[in-house]
Amino acid sequence: MEFKTANVNHLPAIVRLLADDELGATRERFEHPLPKAYIDAFAKIEQQIGNSIIVALDNNEVIGCLQLTIIPGIARLGTTRAQIEGVRIDSDYRGTGVGESLFRYAINEARAMGCGMIQLTTDKKRKDAHRFYERLGFVASHDGMKLLLSN
Repeated sequence: MEFKTANVNHLPAIVRLLADDELGATRERFEHPLPKAYIDAFAKIEQQIGNSIIVALDNNEVIGCLQLTIIPGIARLGTTRAQIEGVRIDSDYRGTGVGESLFRYAINEARAMGCGMIQLTTDKKRKDAHRFYERLGFVASHDGMKLLLSN
């Protein structure tokens, strides 16, 4: 298994992972060809310094992914933080340590980029994910809120 920054060739597999669960199936569109919105979004991520999607690969097949965004800040004495989003592991690989290894890789990347903390949000319905994050040392210290804006 290896970890690397995703390129556009990984995008269909990433979208497949995002759509491959109960919640993702209601908000993602994995189809061929991919909707242009995914291609445009990926191009914006690639252009932004400190924003990347990391993939876990097994024999060059994408088996996991997450988005890692570095956010410089003023609060907490100018602490730079990392935001992790879009975490998915292929259903055939869940429970095999891929997720933990992917997170350890992302944590090390964030540390190397000078981050003093990592934050993430997770849907309240994802109880297994909550246990996973807590096992990695994450603490549910805040309540997150979202405001969906129409496009």
